Amino acid sequence: MASAGTKTNNARPRAGFAKRTTAAFQRIKRDRQLLILLIPCLLFYLIFRYGPLYGMIIAFKDYSVFTGILESDWVGLKHFEKFFGSADFWMLFKNTLLLGVYNLIFGFPFPIILAILLNEVRIKWFKKSVQTLSYLPSFLSVVIISSMIIDFLSPNQGILNQLLASLGFEKKYFLIDPNWFRTIYVSSDIWANVGYEAIIYMAAIAGISPSLYEAAKVDGAKRRHMIFRITIPAIMPTIIIMFILKTGSMLRIGYEKVLLLYNPMTYEVADVFSTYVYRKGLLEANYSYATAVGLFEALVAMILLLSSNYLSKRLGGSGLW
Repeated sequence: MASAGTKTNNARPRAGFAKRTTAAFQRIKRDRQLLILLIPCLLFYLIFRYGPLYGMIIAFKDYSVFTGILESDWVGLKHFEKFFGSADFWMLFKNTLLLGVYNLIFGFPFPIILAILLNEVRIKWFKKSVQTLSYLPSFLSVVIISSMIIDFLSPNQGILNQLLASLGFEKKYFLIDPNWFRTIYVSSDIWANVGYEAIIYMAAIAGISPSLYEAAKVDGAKRRHMIFRITIPAIMPTIIIMFILKTGSMLRIGYEKVLLLYNPMTYEVADVFSTYVYRKGLLEANYSYATAVGLFEALVAMILLLSSNYLSKRLGGSGLW
């Protein structure tokens, strides 16, 4: 009797597993077209995101292109100790942190404000025109954006300097003044990305039920009241998620625009982790040392991402996971 009961109990999990497997295959067959569309995205991340992770081990080796990754000698934390003990560490950390914090403080609210303002515009042609002009810079490459900034700020033919000269002020070469670099970088970053990022918030606003606004209007609420009592609370989950993502990438300052805008006169405020890795890795061929610096930057970014997600869940009740 016990043996028969045991066989029955063992058969039930097998039957449940077979049932779940059949249901899974049925869902795969039903959604096969969507899954096929997902394949290029998966391949992209496997090849360009997870594949290169194998090369991280050279941060703990004295890598040589002649001996290869596996045959190179292990050196442990030698490159990390060298980097932490160098005079460049604190300068790079300070510059990267300040650019990231300024981008977060000044750049994060702008798309939200733009999306809310566009939502309040009732003239359709004006709304579409502003929206198109705002996200047009997002389609331009970093090289074009940087070239435009250099032209705008040129001491001779730049629009800004011509305006200053017409008002009686002295022309200024902004790009060689260390005091202006962070302002130029952050403001140009806002200009280039505000329209594209505002689309996310406009999509979230579009999902708000119009009946909420109609009910508020019947109760005598004004437009500013509806913004602060309906619109902002409704898109708050989207704001929190975007804030977490922004915080996680706060130190991931791309080297392209900094490399195109900085010069020896502004190194002290413009040099960041990514440009340092570029110089050490590609120009000086010090691959192991550059990988160690990049790995440290990625580790700090991960800590920021986890911390911001934890705090948002504790304070707001929602997060990425």
